[in-house]
Amino acid sequence: MSTKVTVPALPESVADATILSWHKKPGDPVSRDENLVDLETDKVVLEVPSPVDGIMGAISAAEGETVVAGDLLTIIQEGAVQAQAPAADTAESSADEEPILTPAVRRLVKEKGIDPKEIVGTGKDGRILKTDVTAYIESLEASSSKSAAPMPQESEITQSGVEGDRPEQRVPMTRLRARIAERLLEAQQNAAILTTFNEVDLQAINELRKNYKDKFEKDHEVKLGFMSFFIKAAVEALKQFPAVNASVDGKDIIYHGYYDIGIAVGSPRGLVVPILRDADQLGFADTEKAVRDFGKKANDGSLSYEELTGGTFTISNGGVFGSMLSTPILNPPQSAILGMHTIQQRPMVVNGEIVIRPMMYLALSYDHRIIDGREAVQFLVTIKNNREDPTRLLLQV
Repeated sequence: MSTKVTVPALPESVADATILSWHKKPGDPVSRDENLVDLETDKVVLEVPSPVDGIMGAISAAEGETVVAGDLLTIIQEGAVQAQAPAADTAESSADEEPILTPAVRRLVKEKGIDPKEIVGTGKDGRILKTDVTAYIESLEASSSKSAAPMPQESEITQSGVEGDRPEQRVPMTRLRARIAERLLEAQQNAAILTTFNEVDLQAINELRKNYKDKFEKDHEVKLGFMSFFIKAAVEALKQFPAVNASVDGKDIIYHGYYDIGIAVGSPRGLVVPILRDADQLGFADTEKAVRDFGKKANDGSLSYEELTGGTFTISNGGVFGSMLSTPILNPPQSAILGMHTIQQRPMVVNGEIVIRPMMYLALSYDHRIIDGREAVQFLVTIKNNREDPTRLLLQV
């Protein structure tokens, strides 16, 4: 009996997908729920598991081809089994057997061009963990630190032309990168973007974190960072200035009565913006846990389409990369985005005296079509005041 494997129903607003990589070849035995192929969409990578045990047939769509929901990928000959290898060949066959990899590990070794058979797994039953891969990469880098020419890290890189000592590499743009480019151009062309700036003194937050970070981490099993403070401050400011939480739909303005905050996160595949839904209903611990999990999932490539869809306002923290000041671009159809930057010790005048304070520049880019300059400035000042005096959030003043 044969079972067809087709492209599953794609998330809403996703028209097609690209075959990213096959993990099985025609004639390979497959187990039920074992991943056969990765499909890359505009936002996420989808795995297509085998629906039955059997032997995989011919591949109907090669890597790099575009497919839509319902397209045939392959056929599984259900119930077929691989012939049992002779006992004398057991050791040799096990040596040639492909190790079982998690999706995150599989993508990492593919990106780095590493043969997983060369990695010693420290997980259960010898499974390869992501830490095993990173340790292996570090060992390779240490042993080849004297090498003059770094190797390409993406398997898609092809040498397009070499002229003397001026090599060039042509790298196909991934669907995510192409989508990022499309949305950034869309934002620039379809919105009247303006940016206002301010700076915030983080002395009070630093003291609060110093006093409570150990107890907080012990009680909640998560570190007390800066992001939760800024998310809370943003939510309170959005409540005071609803236009900043709104979006444009044609000639209408949609005012959102909820606060779904996008958190811009860098990932190996590019910038992604997972959504912290109903942020106004979350405490500091839940907020910090969600931000931590978003970072891990972005790095592993395991964010779901639902986690990347929607949002009414976005926060981008370029400070983690050392950015001192920038003008963030809107995340359509949202009308505003807050940019956080690196914290610097700077001399400031406080009560007539010069003191050293931890200062951060803030930037608010906004759609001037529906947000006036007065609202934008007051919104940013509200965030500044709530960060410099965290008790304002408790008293809601």
